[in-house]
Amino acid sequence: MSLRSLEVWKKLEAHRDQLVTVPVRQLFAEDPARFSRLSLRMDDLLVDVSKQRVTTETMGLLAELARATGVEAARDRMFAGERINGTEQRAVLHTALRRSTPGAVLVDGVDVMPGVVAGRDAFLAFAEDVRAGRRTAANGARFTDVVNLGIGGSDLGPAMAVEALTPYGREGPRLHFVSNVDGAHLDETLRVVPPATTLFIVASKTFTTQETMANARSARAWMAAAVGESAVGRHFVAVSTNAREVQAFGIAAAEMFGFWDWVGGRYSLWSSIGLPIAIAIGADRFRALLAGAEDMDTHFLSAPIDANLPMVLGLLGIWNANLLDIETHAVLPYDQYLRRLPAFLQQLDMESNGKGVRLDGTPVDVATGPIVWGEPGTNGQHAFYQLLHQGRRVVAADFLAAAEPAHGLPAHHPLLLSNVFAQTEALMQGKTLDEARAELTAAGLDAGEVARLAPHKVFPGSRPTTTLLYRRLDPRTLGRLLALYEHKVFVMGAVWGINSFDQWGVELGKVLANRILPELDAPSDAAGHDGSTNGLINHARALRRR
Repeated sequence: MSLRSLEVWKKLEAHRDQLVTVPVRQLFAEDPARFSRLSLRMDDLLVDVSKQRVTTETMGLLAELARATGVEAARDRMFAGERINGTEQRAVLHTALRRSTPGAVLVDGVDVMPGVVAGRDAFLAFAEDVRAGRRTAANGARFTDVVNLGIGGSDLGPAMAVEALTPYGREGPRLHFVSNVDGAHLDETLRVVPPATTLFIVASKTFTTQETMANARSARAWMAAAVGESAVGRHFVAVSTNAREVQAFGIAAAEMFGFWDWVGGRYSLWSSIGLPIAIAIGADRFRALLAGAEDMDTHFLSAPIDANLPMVLGLLGIWNANLLDIETHAVLPYDQYLRRLPAFLQQLDMESNGKGVRLDGTPVDVATGPIVWGEPGTNGQHAFYQLLHQGRRVVAADFLAAAEPAHGLPAHHPLLLSNVFAQTEALMQGKTLDEARAELTAAGLDAGEVARLAPHKVFPGSRPTTTLLYRRLDPRTLGRLLALYEHKVFVMGAVWGINSFDQWGVELGKVLANRILPELDAPSDAAGHDGSTNGLINHARALRRR
């Protein structure tokens, strides 16, 4: 099914052509109730989309698009445990990992919930044992440091959540995350952790992930040299599904925490991959994180399209990317604790929806997967906001902020909030040439200076932003926010008709890397690649020999 052939798509294009010439500031002037009409609430979470270039008519047409493309039916199939990941023939049930309500969740007629509950209880109990000093190092001491070895979803999610919830994790061990196969990442971490009281978590579904296992083997050798080979088993646990490889590494089967093939990597922090989060904040707070995500799951399942937060954000993503041709999306948390959120959402969105073919193998006829990036405010204001305000390339942006700080310097918070609200106002409002001239004239500049400077003071405005405002960043709020973005990405993928749950795009590079690896130390020059790759391999070999 071609999106461009849909009648509702043609309506959206005609509507876009009328709306695109109207400044958003004019839409506010014409509708004093615009904010209340175009903002949504879920408890203390407010999602304001009134500064997007939309009207209630736009949102009605987008809801019609969702119905025409079967988004609600696709959502229901996901929650029901159907194998919606068709290329890998897997269900997609990360939502089951945070479910607390009674009832079965079936995959091929088998209820997965008993296993989910047992697995959750096991890794949370282990986390509490580490925090309480019941699970000790080989010398009987409490663990002071925990190093998570993973990559992709086995790193980004836990690392982001641990940092986001720093105020709730001060009683536990220090957490460290190593992902890059560049030895500098592990080496610098090993320089600051004491081997006698450091626990390593090796997080790899297959226990064959090249980067993770290279780091794990080096960490094991470092630990064996420091505390002795016989003590290594006390300092390593695994999060994996490959018991044979885990035991061959030297980790007891009882200290392997498993999960299932229907848990995708970028959706896995809710599973035992979240073990470092649980060690950092404790079991009760981890359950609160799950509860927040379940809140959003329930809302996503039950709310009508026009009042459904993930539906609205996903449909706005389609509007911006495909109807307004906005290719990039900035995530701008005004919260230092959310520093890693843009990187987490970058993987969630771009790995999920960076696809060129539909579920049936036919090409998608519109662009998919916007470029996602971002930094915390106010740092970003002094780096790239110039382009957001006056660049020719339009960037859509999400601003996130808490009404109350989670840190101990509350006097800073009004300054932070004033900046986030001012930036979204400025991006929407802009400044016309006449306004710039009047401002410069009022400042006492002569006519020549006014004429010279005024064009540089013009701001186009109508730059689309969404603001997510909540009371405080606590575990439950973080759970809601992460599930909101998960489901937003799902909605966009469902409209495009793509499989948001595979990632074949990373495979070709892995295959070629395995081929090149032995060539870096081969006795003869590489010759089996293109001219550039051969030249790079051979030059690297020459430099290494020196």
